[in-house]
Amino acid sequence: MRLSFSKSKNATSLYVIKDFTENNKRTTKIVEKLGTLKELEEKLNGQDPIEWAKKYIDELNIKEQEESEPEIIAKFSQSKQIPLNKQVLFNGGYLFLQDIYYDLKIDKICKTISEKHKYDFDLNSILSRLIYTRILYPSSKLSSFVASHKFFEQPKFDMHQIYRALGVIAAESDFIESEIYKNSLNVVYRNTGILYYDCTNYFFEIEQADGIKQYGISKEHRPNPIVQMGLFMDGNGLPLAFSINDGNQNEQISLKPLEKRIMKDFELSKFVVCTDAGLGSNENREFNNMGQRAFVVTQSLKKIKTYIKKWALDPSGWQLQDKTEFINLNDIDDTSENKNIYYKERWINENGLEQKLIVSYSPKYKVYQRTIRSNQIARAEKIVDKPATSNKKKPTDPKRFIKTNYCTDDGEIADNEITYIDNNVIENEEQYDGFYAVCTNLDEDIDTIIKINKRRWEIEESFRILKSEFKARPVYLSRDDRIKAHFTTCFLSLLLYRILERKLNQEFTTTDIISTIKDMNFMELRGDGYVPAYTRTEITDALHKTFNFRTDTEIVGIKQLKKIINDTKK
Repeated sequence: MRLSFSKSKNATSLYVIKDFTENNKRTTKIVEKLGTLKELEEKLNGQDPIEWAKKYIDELNIKEQEESEPEIIAKFSQSKQIPLNKQVLFNGGYLFLQDIYYDLKIDKICKTISEKHKYDFDLNSILSRLIYTRILYPSSKLSSFVASHKFFEQPKFDMHQIYRALGVIAAESDFIESEIYKNSLNVVYRNTGILYYDCTNYFFEIEQADGIKQYGISKEHRPNPIVQMGLFMDGNGLPLAFSINDGNQNEQISLKPLEKRIMKDFELSKFVVCTDAGLGSNENREFNNMGQRAFVVTQSLKKIKTYIKKWALDPSGWQLQDKTEFINLNDIDDTSENKNIYYKERWINENGLEQKLIVSYSPKYKVYQRTIRSNQIARAEKIVDKPATSNKKKPTDPKRFIKTNYCTDDGEIADNEITYIDNNVIENEEQYDGFYAVCTNLDEDIDTIIKINKRRWEIEESFRILKSEFKARPVYLSRDDRIKAHFTTCFLSLLLYRILERKLNQEFTTTDIISTIKDMNFMELRGDGYVPAYTRTEITDALHKTFNFRTDTEIVGIKQLKKIINDTKK
């Protein structure tokens, strides 16, 4: 701090000013107005105002140097306007994501890629901002560019360079995946002994199919062209690899190519693949019956051989987990109050493949299924009374209970269609209530198989996060390479978020974590630092403790913030 004079026609005023750097330019700010020479002379009883002012400033400088955390006094005017187009609010929550980003050495991956391609943009700046904004401010690429200006560190690229970068990201997607996997081994535990696979699809706001955008069976039942995404997750719930396929492709054939790439690029050979029944085709099971690989697949009891189905639904021969005595289901409390789960197992030969079938029965699950069906039957009865125009019958559609006859009981052609509830359909479904089956080639106990299968929910949750929190759909891009790049950034965003979740010991919900770091804004005090403009909570405390830096002091000094930013990039 130093002394400054401001002279006018009638007076000379004295100020305490402070030098600082802003936008790489040296500038000053007024810390305190001491008064005019005349005012000070009267106040100081003849003492030299200039000498007094210099001594006062020396004392302020000494005090600032002695105090490790000096008190900052900011003065504001009610009449002075704020600067035109001057940003004063910044998001600092992204710094926790940035810490993980640089731990995964994605900046070094970008540098390696830049040495292979000729371009004049900063790929690391673009990719990091696409990831941070996908988590915090998910939207279009244009909106992401605008949102990236909310961070302390401003983007080092122009809008048109984002689209050029997408082509590079798509071309190097497999390389990025494999390198990040290797780097992640030093950041977080990766359980690659168990891999989970699932598929979903994403729709486009277009009318015409083109390239990988094709008409297929949409998970959201939309009449738009879609692309299919296959995702592998490790046994710790972290995304491992993904693929993007044509929307009209059978999802069952998407597993083997991606699994082969994992085996080659990630150098993995011994693992168990766990999938749902839709992806557990006999071909996929046989593929994972080779080498040191194995499978755990959910099994539809409706689709197995009759004699095996009869055994599975037989009330005798059941056991509780870790118990040896056999139980008959007719002798148990068959209500939702009974929370036990009963099991039976046997080896079977399905399509020439030896595998163990494990069947479970839960009275609570049975009551739940019947409650759902009861509501569907009630809706079906309303449709019978007032027929709907649609004849589509999806697996969960109430119309599956409705049967239509065009003849009377005497065989005569009816004057009108006769619609009624088909009780045979209801009875057929009810016989499977409460039952759940899994097939595997692992010669392990029931407890081990059940534990493996139970974590399938995490890959389904990952798709929900991508679609809901990260708004990965609908997709507005048209070129196939840019579409792949879009999902590459979504995949990387999911990985960063999942690592963040585990660093916080999975104690908070997805919505709470994301909304917290999104709301961690700071108001700039020109020349002094940044004042937190967010609410301190258990989550912000956990974030600061986990990442070993603090932004929740009453003010974060400029030097302190620079140190934090640099530390997140180490």
